[in-house]
Amino acid sequence: MKVASLKSSGRDGELIVVSRDLKLAVKASYIVATLREAIENWDEISPKLQELSDKLNKGKASETFSFQSEKLAAPLPRAFQWCDGSAYLHHAELVRKARNAELTPELYSEPMLYQGGSDYFLGPNDDIEAVSESHGIDLEAEVAVITDDVPMGISPERAGDHIKLILLVNDVSLRNLIPQELAKGFGFFISKPPTAFSPVAVTPDELGDAWDGGKVSLPIISHVNGKLLGKPNAGIDLYFDFPRLISYAATTRPLRAGTIVGSGTVSNRDLSTGSSCIQEKRMLEKIEFGEMRTPHLKFGDRVRIEMLNEKGESVFGAIEQQVKQYSKRSAP
Repeated sequence: MKVASLKSSGRDGELIVVSRDLKLAVKASYIVATLREAIENWDEISPKLQELSDKLNKGKASETFSFQSEKLAAPLPRAFQWCDGSAYLHHAELVRKARNAELTPELYSEPMLYQGGSDYFLGPNDDIEAVSESHGIDLEAEVAVITDDVPMGISPERAGDHIKLILLVNDVSLRNLIPQELAKGFGFFISKPPTAFSPVAVTPDELGDAWDGGKVSLPIISHVNGKLLGKPNAGIDLYFDFPRLISYAATTRPLRAGTIVGSGTVSNRDLSTGSSCIQEKRMLEKIEFGEMRTPHLKFGDRVRIEMLNEKGESVFGAIEQQVKQYSKRSAP
């Protein structure tokens, strides 16, 4: 099953069910108004949504319409919690070199998580707005999951049962603001503007053999201005899978339904796969050439993030965004 949220007058959007080939959609408002409400009552609501999905994919649903990602908000336009990890330690190793820092030994045995802003997410085609190019605007291509209610202290072995939906992420970063912010010893805040998500979120069964209960074993493909940045496989070099991340996030607190947990920037140690963010590419250039050659994103630049299955079909649809200078007129 694939679900999405149309932009609407409400802040949580309007829930729709999307066909497997991402060509058609149908409103699900007669079942439940929003994905937030659906995920909070998943055991009751998901069978009804699945029935609608089956009808849609068999061509038996009524009042269908063409699927258009530009009309969408994020699948969850806002959430009660957004926890992002850094589970690909190759990426963490490289970007920390930019701050003249190294990973401490415990980070190879215990996940890293930060709590991002979740009151406002970007839709898949919404602009990346920034105050200044000098902030070092960067994309970060990731995979994320949406959970139902997760009890505190849950084990990794049981945490995977709470994964209900999977989606892609562009966790935008302002690289030049990060060092001084982290130097204060209190974590990310202003260096992490609104995060964007893929057009649709999918149930794990939509991924077939590419989902093993803890990770997605498919390449995540990133382009900047039409040029390939990278296509690392999200199932390779993942130190902490999603059940481990969820379990860690719930160590001292329950997680409420609608919590989104991100993998962190996908990164493979096989450098031929490229990168999922510009900063990683810059660090590899510094290692090879002694200098960073690739600039961060500029106003007018376009980014695209997508994941294709083994048949070459788009699983989640594409995140396609343009970088623009912020103006008060464009504020939400």
